[in-house]
Amino acid sequence: MSELLHETVLLNEAVAALNIKPEGCYLDATFGRGGHSQVILSALGDAGRLIVVDRDPEALLIAREWAARDPRIEVRPGSFSEVLADYVRSKTHQYLDGILFDLGVSSPQLNQPERGFSFQHDGPLDMRMNPEEGLSAAEWLARVDEEDLANCLYYYGEERFSRRIARAIIARRIERPFETTLDLADCISKAMPRKEHHKHAATRSFQAIRIKINDEIGEIQRALLDAVRCLSLGGRLSVISFHSIEDRLVKQVMRYLVYPERHQGDDFPDAWIGTELIKWTKPCLQTVGKFIEPGFDESERNRRSRSAKLRVAEKTSMVV
Repeated sequence: MSELLHETVLLNEAVAALNIKPEGCYLDATFGRGGHSQVILSALGDAGRLIVVDRDPEALLIAREWAARDPRIEVRPGSFSEVLADYVRSKTHQYLDGILFDLGVSSPQLNQPERGFSFQHDGPLDMRMNPEEGLSAAEWLARVDEEDLANCLYYYGEERFSRRIARAIIARRIERPFETTLDLADCISKAMPRKEHHKHAATRSFQAIRIKINDEIGEIQRALLDAVRCLSLGGRLSVISFHSIEDRLVKQVMRYLVYPERHQGDDFPDAWIGTELIKWTKPCLQTVGKFIEPGFDESERNRRSRSAKLRVAEKTSMVV
């Protein structure tokens, strides 16, 4: 079972950034296997409260076991954008003293072949955070057209050979559909004109397809503004991202809400977030320090932490 163990990235840094009050109310938007939640709970007193969110059924099983033993924990199943939207709509909601996002995919998800996230294990081509909702990667690849697939690989995977790979995938699926992770990885690898050192040829493409299947960028876009709405005055937002698309979005939103008047004309990667942000005309956040990256020891111990960045902001005005 050791391959299923999950080492939480930037564990102490992300929780310390929340500046936890023992009697406060906090939300862990990405419970996973509870790494951050455990540290948050250790800092809370008996009157404190922790809301934990996840859409992965296996993560929810663990969260509910914890909640059965600890009355300070409340479990809310579903995607974090849905949960935060419901929280905002609730007329009786309590303002939160801190919200933590640990974006991306967890080690147990990557390491379980049956989840279909990884090209390092042969398994069904699924990739869904919640295997009971939406299209699997295999189902999506069976129906997507070449242009949309190429755009997905380019924008979400930053794959410069996106069109070549998309063409190869579409040509191969005519012969037979993709059903397993290694089948897809092999097709991608053969389509690559040259390989990167120390990186599998399918890395960027698998990332892109996973982001698309789970609507990960849309989730972040929708959730960030509702997270700010839910924060109390002085409440903290602590966000860990793992690739440049996520980090750029988090940075732009935080920067905008610190100085809305300076960034009215900014070009956002998605029109939706820009349209929503222009409605926010007064400053309501202050960034807390510069972004934080894992130290040398953590990077050496946990390779998956190397691309992580932590950004923190504090709510300074209740204008929303």
